Amino acid sequence: MATHELAYSRGVSLVDYGREVEEEIARLQEAIEKAPALTTRYSSRWLAIKLLEEDTEIIPRIEAVEGGGAILYGDDAETIIADRRYGFISGLIKEVVRRPAMDRLTLSDKIDKIVTNRVLGIPIFLIAMWFVFKMTAEVSGAYLDWVDGVIGGPITRWVVAILNLIGLGGTWFESLTVDGIIAGVGGVMVFVPVLLFLYFFLALLEDSGYMARAAFVMDRLMHALGLHGKSFMPMLIGFGCTVPAIYATRTLESEDDRKLTGFLAPMMSCGARLPVYTIFAAAFFPDNTGGFIFGLYLLGIVLAIVSGMVLKRTLFKGKPPSPFVLELPPYRLPTLKGILIHMWERSSVFVRKAATIIMAVSVILWFLMNVPWGVKNTRDSLFGKTSAAIAPVLAPAGFGDWQAAGSLVTGFVAKEVVVGTMSQIYVGEAEKEEAEESTTFFQDLGEIVVGFWNATVDTVKATISLIPGVDLMGEEEEEEEDTALVKALQEDFTPLSAAAFNVFVLLYIPCMVAVAAQRQEYGNKWTLFNAVYLTALGWMVSTLIYQIGRLLGFG
Repeated sequence: MATHELAYSRGVSLVDYGREVEEEIARLQEAIEKAPALTTRYSSRWLAIKLLEEDTEIIPRIEAVEGGGAILYGDDAETIIADRRYGFISGLIKEVVRRPAMDRLTLSDKIDKIVTNRVLGIPIFLIAMWFVFKMTAEVSGAYLDWVDGVIGGPITRWVVAILNLIGLGGTWFESLTVDGIIAGVGGVMVFVPVLLFLYFFLALLEDSGYMARAAFVMDRLMHALGLHGKSFMPMLIGFGCTVPAIYATRTLESEDDRKLTGFLAPMMSCGARLPVYTIFAAAFFPDNTGGFIFGLYLLGIVLAIVSGMVLKRTLFKGKPPSPFVLELPPYRLPTLKGILIHMWERSSVFVRKAATIIMAVSVILWFLMNVPWGVKNTRDSLFGKTSAAIAPVLAPAGFGDWQAAGSLVTGFVAKEVVVGTMSQIYVGEAEKEEAEESTTFFQDLGEIVVGFWNATVDTVKATISLIPGVDLMGEEEEEEEDTALVKALQEDFTPLSAAAFNVFVLLYIPCMVAVAAQRQEYGNKWTLFNAVYLTALGWMVSTLIYQIGRLLGFG
């Protein structure tokens, strides 16, 4: 049998992996050297270490050796090897690098004693996330109103004027352009400022080095759920977009960990859902928009935790997670350039979707809302009738009308389309009437510039007013005029049904691109199971919220 001493009889080795690992390496070398085809190009010791590390390219070659299947190696070999390598590197650095005398505890270490504390770590993470959503909701409001005014005012008027000049005014093409494309795409583009502010504050946390600490803190929770510690990163990415979150599960070695993480990732509320939350928060919870949005994100996390615990004790029972190794970078001061790059990269995806997918859906939706041709009431159109057939299923949850049902159906294409669809259904004609106001080009241009300046001033005031005891907004908040869509929603929903509707949007089947990614990564059966589970969970939770709320007198 191979011994620790035998491990060094074959030549000089820089790294000592410890008695147990070295004896296993020596034993594997003996088996590998029986196959000269494997050792003519590579060192037998190197191949043995790769086998212990479970290298997916080397294992098939080793297993092909006669008797190779009888070789046993522990699940922790990869962690032990990595630990020994880091130990060797650390010792080597201490011998050859001279450093000036300094405090052994750096500033990063001192901060980590607090933010990675077993007791304080998770509450600090939740407070950081609350701060992000609070700032996003409170600070972006002025720019949101400005963009809405520009799209519904000057841009719409300019488009109508151009169509009149080329002889298309008053035609079906004008209706398609104004009531279809501008109402649909414009209704979604309004929320670009919200996403810019969201990604700004998230970039602050990422570039400062805090997000790596958040992954470390959440590792304990991941293990409590039976998940790999690496599962936190795909789920964190899911707050931006579900599609890259699903592809990020490729970093997990275990197929079960990949499937379970990909199953839970859609419950992390993606940025595409934020426009829906924002418009409903403005309509029904104007005094606590940040708290409402944060509550939805937190609900998704809680339900993902519960679902993970259930699945780990049923479908994935008896399969322990792998160890998690994470290197914490030092804290750094974020740079404006880095933050702006993050903002642009993530927000540009949203803008490109608005210019392609959402525009295509808006055009198709306009045609469906006008078939049979010339229909006066949208409810009598093909889209209205189809939506009305689905609506009774949603009635127990409090939003059983055809408008809400139709918006949820189109939301399968992209969650932002929920807002675009509602804009077309509720306010397409209102924007058309506004476009008929008589103004000059320079008046419109002045309106845009002055509106932007006022929005900037209001944003600065709103930011400063978040400081306790400081209120620079005064009575200005009460003077803000609600948008046409906000007014329409207030007539069609109650605060309780609005909350239930947003919970359903949070949980039901992810967008078609995310579903396609799941199918590619996990197969048809698992993808179908995930879609059915999420939609059923969304219906059940939103129904419970609405029905219990009614019993408590909130309806």
